[in-house]
Amino acid sequence: MKNWVHFSKLGTLFVLLLLAASSCVKDSNGGDTTVTLNGDPTKYKSDIAREYNEVFLELERFTAGYRPPIAGRTTAYLGLIGYEALIPGMEDKYTSFDGYFQGLDVPEIVNGETYHWPTVYNAATAKGFTLFFPTAPAAQLFQLYALEQKWNDQFRKEIPNDVYVRSVEFGRQVANTIHAWGKTDALGHEAWLRTTDPTYVPPTGDGKWQPTFPDYSKALLPYWGKVRTFAADESDVIPEPLKYSKDPSSEIYKQALETFRSVNQVRASNLQSEDKWIADFWSDDCPALTFTPAGRWIAVANQVVEKEQPSLAVAAETYARMGFALNDAGVRAWHEKYRFNYQRPVDYIRQVIPGGENWNSIMCPDGSGRYFTPPFPAYPSGHATFGGAAAGVLEAIYGTSYAMTDRCHEGRTEFVGKPRTFKNFREMAEENGYSRIPIGVHFRMDYTSGVNLGYGIAAKINKFSWRK
Repeated sequence: MKNWVHFSKLGTLFVLLLLAASSCVKDSNGGDTTVTLNGDPTKYKSDIAREYNEVFLELERFTAGYRPPIAGRTTAYLGLIGYEALIPGMEDKYTSFDGYFQGLDVPEIVNGETYHWPTVYNAATAKGFTLFFPTAPAAQLFQLYALEQKWNDQFRKEIPNDVYVRSVEFGRQVANTIHAWGKTDALGHEAWLRTTDPTYVPPTGDGKWQPTFPDYSKALLPYWGKVRTFAADESDVIPEPLKYSKDPSSEIYKQALETFRSVNQVRASNLQSEDKWIADFWSDDCPALTFTPAGRWIAVANQVVEKEQPSLAVAAETYARMGFALNDAGVRAWHEKYRFNYQRPVDYIRQVIPGGENWNSIMCPDGSGRYFTPPFPAYPSGHATFGGAAAGVLEAIYGTSYAMTDRCHEGRTEFVGKPRTFKNFREMAEENGYSRIPIGVHFRMDYTSGVNLGYGIAAKINKFSWRK
């Protein structure tokens, strides 16, 4: 009898402790129902979010067809999955996008049941990755599965099995639902399988983009400007480009000459100049060599999250905001690229600049003396647009004076990846945009208009009511 009483008291104490650790959420009838929020997202560490986004960089780098705008779109849906998976555990502090975007209906938790939010996040994110990278190489998928298992092994030890199972099921429901919503954006869905359109014929005329030297590849994603955005719209445009002219006194001639001379100076410096360092440091669009230009800014965010160690909630917000910004930057930049169809510097220089007949960029050497120019119009720079959008989002969360040393290419030997230090995120975005001149693939107007387009997109993303 004494033992029974003893265990009965312990059981009562255990129930009381559970109640003390719980929070109240509204049920469908407006009443209060107690739900134990184990692992409060606003208190749990951010390591799990950062580690998944480090794996993201490997997946988007090695998965065939994952070009910059496609990678940007994927960051948005994965970021939304992670963010919405945590909302029920932090709805007193953060705002859901459930119902905000047309057709988006995020699953709800079962009131009165217990969930472990880090487990929910793990299940949702891992499932989201498998849905958005079904064609990824086995080596990278193994990294993903190993990461999911690592966190599962930890969480199973911390929570009851029924809570674990329920949390996993809810996380996967969120991922499946948001992925299904993504399918309704037909042009963007699984675009890595169709990066070119055989029916697209670029317009002809002086200064118009055509498949470009040296490989004359078909236009990449010519209709990407119609893909779904989260905040940007048709008002996010850039000024008319400089008028095409062969006159040496014209502004476009001067800008082409700047690119021409900048690249020549880099070559003459035996590849040791500051501009060579800048050009290599930001050249993130050589397939399989590095992550994409959109992914580069996830790499920057990863470094910030690792340094600052924010809560899981803030990390999820960071990646969701970044995803929205990178998606919209890619859509609007590509819309404007194909609206103006402005030719690349390599064509202008080879056709117009004296001594430029055999000139080429210094981007993405293949080891045989060949270099590369991206297969789509120049104006505006996608690099610059991604950078402006990402910088605008990061400074809204971490401050306009946030200084950092970017180490994402540290240790690379194929190019100059030595870390560079910056006073703030906008300084990073500006240098990122400028880097396209000394590497030879853009005019100055491409960079300035692109980065400003990105800043404007970030401002719209930041206006969402993320926090209550």
